[in-house]
Amino acid sequence: MLPSYPILRGQLQGVISNKQQQGHQVEGLLGRLEALPDSYDALAEFAAQLVKLPLREDWPYSEPSDLDEIRAESDPSRPMEIGSLTETERAARAETAFLSSLCGCMLGKPIEEYPFATLDDVRQALEEIGEWPLNDYISERMLDVYGRRNISWTETVRERIAFVAPDDDITYTIMGMLLLEKHGTGFSKDDIRKLWLDYLPIQQTWGPERGMLLKAGLESLQPQPELNIEDWPDFLNPGEELCGALIRADAYGYACLGKPELAAELAWRDASWTHRRTGIYGTMFVAAAIAAAPVVSDRLGIFETALKFVPQRSRFYKIAADSLEEIGRATDWIDGYYRVHNKYKEYSACCVYQEIGTLINTLRFAESIGDGICKQVSQGNDTDSFGATAGSILGAYFGPDGLDQRWLAPFGDKIITSMGTFTEGSIARLAKRMAALPKLIQG
Repeated sequence: MLPSYPILRGQLQGVISNKQQQGHQVEGLLGRLEALPDSYDALAEFAAQLVKLPLREDWPYSEPSDLDEIRAESDPSRPMEIGSLTETERAARAETAFLSSLCGCMLGKPIEEYPFATLDDVRQALEEIGEWPLNDYISERMLDVYGRRNISWTETVRERIAFVAPDDDITYTIMGMLLLEKHGTGFSKDDIRKLWLDYLPIQQTWGPERGMLLKAGLESLQPQPELNIEDWPDFLNPGEELCGALIRADAYGYACLGKPELAAELAWRDASWTHRRTGIYGTMFVAAAIAAAPVVSDRLGIFETALKFVPQRSRFYKIAADSLEEIGRATDWIDGYYRVHNKYKEYSACCVYQEIGTLINTLRFAESIGDGICKQVSQGNDTDSFGATAGSILGAYFGPDGLDQRWLAPFGDKIITSMGTFTEGSIARLAKRMAALPKLIQG
């Protein structure tokens, strides 16, 4: 039942790579790993040592993962609550944000395939068939020219869409809703653990999410396990700064419209179950941006507000703030894309940094929700995940009048998920549950 030695060694190589990016002293560690015998005890001891690696003396960043420490490193002027939305307005914005995220996710799904797209890739394929700029769901003709396609393309191309297809981005938004419905704002990481065991098939998780679910599953073999889940993300968990937690932020933003501090806190609680550092900051940033979107009229101001909730001396803050400045100087969204892409293209799909820049670029230049999700997906990278995230921010910002019903019509009010024991198949009913989250939080 234990993982094989090659799997463990590969995981440890990933952790060492992460530690190097995070400023830790890693000299000689790959050689030490290679010299270790095939022994679970030896590999486990080595993994435990990686948790305690010191930072380089010249490392200029401060990147805590504890909530109190994050707040101490964040802008002290960050707002607890902004605006004065009515209960009806909150419900309408939350519902639109969710519906828009479905549209953005399905729009990006067919082209989410390695090697991940750039704007140049998407534009070239669309121009060849006369469909640039993108203004509808991806067509099968586009995929023929594009040369690669997601495994679920048969359910998500324009000619074949009949429902919202299963996707982990949508699943995690629903999971956030379930946590809030069951436990309110007081949900714990143990509540998350139990919910994941009940609803998440292992094959529908990736990276740290799969690692945490495997740990939870093994621990469940004991009738009354003694858990120390606070430390799980620190041990043998490569990819702890990737976007897997960020795609879980949406429901907390919906629930806390006008309350970015609470949105960021709930996002931290969920993200820190699996992630550390940038993986947490990106989640808090997105939740705060969704929460601020209906009440901050200045589009770049939404992201300026969201940046107040992350450590000011972190890599995330530095790159996101720089992207904000670059996009503020851009003449159009194409210019904005290249300003961010040319500086941060090393951070491709799922690596958060460049994709946060594209989110900022999308909202600044979007003419409507549909126009915005098309701009987001056209910028490439993790197209379904950030199509969904962009949809949430756009929907919260523009509100119901900004979403053309043509984007929802192909689904026919039908949604299918991969979640075990979750049987809700109506988009409309699910959207109403999302719309009820702000009132639930108020209560």
